[in-house]
Amino acid sequence: MVKTRELYYEDQYMSCFDSEVISCEEGGDGSFYVVLERTAFFPEQGGQSSDTGIIERRDKSKVRVLHTSIQDGIITHRTDGALTPGETVHGEIDFEHRFSNMQQHTGEHIFSGIVRSRLGYENVGFHLSDSEVTMDYSGPISESEIKEIELIVNRAIWENVPVRCWFPSDEELANMDYRSKKELSGDIRIVTIEGYDVCACCAPHVRRSGEIGLLKVIKTSSNKGGVRVSILCGKRALEYLDSQQKLISNLIGLLTTGQDKIYESVKRLIGENAALRGDLSSLRRELIDYELENIDETLSDVFLVKEDGLDGNIMKSIVNKLSEKHGGYCGVFSGSDDKGYRYMVVSGGDNRDAGNIQQILSDEYSARGGGKPNMIQGSLPSVNIADVIEKIRVKTGQ
Repeated sequence: MVKTRELYYEDQYMSCFDSEVISCEEGGDGSFYVVLERTAFFPEQGGQSSDTGIIERRDKSKVRVLHTSIQDGIITHRTDGALTPGETVHGEIDFEHRFSNMQQHTGEHIFSGIVRSRLGYENVGFHLSDSEVTMDYSGPISESEIKEIELIVNRAIWENVPVRCWFPSDEELANMDYRSKKELSGDIRIVTIEGYDVCACCAPHVRRSGEIGLLKVIKTSSNKGGVRVSILCGKRALEYLDSQQKLISNLIGLLTTGQDKIYESVKRLIGENAALRGDLSSLRRELIDYELENIDETLSDVFLVKEDGLDGNIMKSIVNKLSEKHGGYCGVFSGSDDKGYRYMVVSGGDNRDAGNIQQILSDEYSARGGGKPNMIQGSLPSVNIADVIEKIRVKTGQ
């Protein structure tokens, strides 16, 4: 089969085109795999998601292009309807999606070019989906360096420098210093952003850097001895900043404070909450100690049911204190019949195997947990806890 003519290399701003259907095969899942003689749909490759859109038949009915891929120069469109081989069809890409990808990708090139020229690190990983853009670099980059590079990138955007995409000759390539994540062969497409980057790339890009709009670093994280940087450009960056502004506005209203006092207000509330939780924990312990002191010491197999959210350390304290005075099994269940329970059970004074209780809870109530003969712990789904305790008593012969 002849290689597909790639119209996005002829004009990355082309959104509509006509073409002949070469083949159409059923995908088995209600989708179809369509090959066209030529296409403006950019396939998923080089870390970038594919174009989507529609293809219109001769009778004006339409099928949706769900995904586009390429192999050995043949571009395949996955559609939600069949097309007739030999038919001339009209394609329309989702240009808003395409242009957004162009903004992200060109912004990434400028960022990576500056990282290389200033710090000497290579871009060793790139991912551009509909929700995120990530770049992996071969060395660490400090927070201050990230901020400086972000500012330089935006200056490059404001300068509105030309972006050139072309296929240089072998002689031109031999004398060119360009970035590439892997060894390349065949026709190599070069993207040059004047004064900032020269890189081998197969994707569509904007004509001038000003079309990127702006670039914002969203987050950074360590990655295999280097750093992963997440960015957003253009409309995506604006939408992100809008969401952050709304969050800040909501916090200002909730905390009844000024924007410059949000951090201090939240920090104070966290401290107050920690103090209250400490006071509550102390009161709970006092109340539980009082409850334990009033349990008849002649009883064996003592199980307590407590409210949801009981601290694990308190649960352990309860069962240990029970086992000091009672035989059989001693346990505590924390939760509710609707939401389920966390549990902890230990052997009492006569050293029974607590694993027997775990077996009952697992077999009868699909509990998840385990432990040792002297102690088990785990969780139960929604149950009637009274029935659970009764079942334990019956099964253990108490």
